[in-house]
Amino acid sequence: MIKKPDKKRIVIFLLIAFGVSWATGLAIFLTGGLEDSPTYEVEGAQITLAYILLASAYMFGPAIANLLTRILTREGRKNLLLHPNFNKKRWLYYAAGWFLPGILIIIGMVVFFVFFPGFFDKDLALLQEQIQTAGNTVAISPWTVVILQTLQAMLIAPILNAISTFGEEFGWRGYLLPKLMPLGGRKAVLLTGLTWGVWHWPVILMGYNYGKDYFGAPFLGPVAMVWFTLSLSVIFGWLIIKAESVWPAVIAHGALNGIAGISLLLTKGSTSTLLGPTPVGLIGGSGLTLAAVIILLVPGALSPQRNDNPNL
Repeated sequence: MIKKPDKKRIVIFLLIAFGVSWATGLAIFLTGGLEDSPTYEVEGAQITLAYILLASAYMFGPAIANLLTRILTREGRKNLLLHPNFNKKRWLYYAAGWFLPGILIIIGMVVFFVFFPGFFDKDLALLQEQIQTAGNTVAISPWTVVILQTLQAMLIAPILNAISTFGEEFGWRGYLLPKLMPLGGRKAVLLTGLTWGVWHWPVILMGYNYGKDYFGAPFLGPVAMVWFTLSLSVIFGWLIIKAESVWPAVIAHGALNGIAGISLLLTKGSTSTLLGPTPVGLIGGSGLTLAAVIILLVPGALSPQRNDNPNL
């Protein structure tokens, strides 16, 4: 059972996390949404107000909630899960966080194109057009570009994206997940995933990830997002529980964001975003779902390394 003080902390945490992020979502909606948001020029690049708000206040709402809840309830700095805990027993979970998301996303992409071969563009026409538009005078194969981008996404993106993914991981799995662990690992990761998915709903309703013209819009997009976050929460939760640190999940989330869009380079025509080929689709995310099911079924996979661990 969850102790009474921790129940109070969970409520306060959720109120702050949702309050900060959903208030930011309302600000985005009132200033034009994702499509008509004001645009600013920053060092020669065009950037929208929506992007600025999403990358800052919205995505860091859970991290802000972690810190403020600790202050308001006098919990202090204990169990922050910020220590790397990098040793011979736990380095495998860092490696899994680095490479597993990319492998699972590629698996899901392949499954999607097996089911829907008509959407696979072996000639990479879209990428060829982008190369020509960029005025590239060096002859380069589009497939070479795909390979290089995939390698960059799998090797470098986990670190490059770590800052942007820290806000969510430090909140959901750095604070909420440990508070729910008395319910058992399976329930804890699934409840965290459900909460995380619902937290996304304002931006999903504004067209984030799925657009606005998919079958069943705007209602099926939020449902599909919850399915997606449930799978991710099991995988990311497994990494944190076993490593007893938030960093493998931060890395895994960064890896996911780095390679999530690679399948679009191989796609022709207009696909259903609810299905794929990106991992937020039910079929595009099948690799992630399969991994999550395996973790849920393996005895002890979501149990801490040490039974006397005070953090989880």
